[in-house]
Amino acid sequence: MTDTVKLYTSSAEREVYENMAALYAIIVSLEYLERAFARDSISAHDYTNECNKLLLQYKTVSQMVSAEELAGFTHKYRLNCPAAARRLEVGIPSTIEHSSASGGTGNNARSVAKAVQDFITTMDALSMEMRSVDKLHPLLTDLLQSINAVPFIPADFKWKPTFRDWLIQLNQMKASDELDDGQARQLMFEVEQAYNEFKNMLDSSE
Repeated sequence: MTDTVKLYTSSAEREVYENMAALYAIIVSLEYLERAFARDSISAHDYTNECNKLLLQYKTVSQMVSAEELAGFTHKYRLNCPAAARRLEVGIPSTIEHSSASGGTGNNARSVAKAVQDFITTMDALSMEMRSVDKLHPLLTDLLQSINAVPFIPADFKWKPTFRDWLIQLNQMKASDELDDGQARQLMFEVEQAYNEFKNMLDSSE
């Protein structure tokens, strides 16, 4: 009779394997979710909610796994999940990364007010030297989402990929990490430039 192979010999080792199993499940689930959304098999609303939940779960579980294990995880366990890998790199749902408002003026005033508020909130945070990832990531996510919701902002508005790249950069850092002086100054400069262009577009649309 074949002896049973034990994966762990202590509670600490057991926790490691449980965390790895959870990480595997999250990545696979995210891959299926991305494919379902690409095939229009799930609504944008449901996709966004589920994607945010999986991204949060990944962030939580990944902090319980060593950096070495995390770096080679997909290769070690032969995970072919390119869509999930992309979503984890960006750190926000596709609906926020790529969405753009349709034409019309139904909620134009409301969407403009929200965008202005998010611009000012982000600039105020940077002025007060808030530089940690866990403070800046949600601010930039809200800013990008509100910009996407403004009808007169074109899909190729040049600051959209700029803020997306910042989100990717922040997503690769730990929640407690902070931008250095140069990074904070550059981000402030780009947010201010984007806000000035936004106001110019607003004036032109009136």
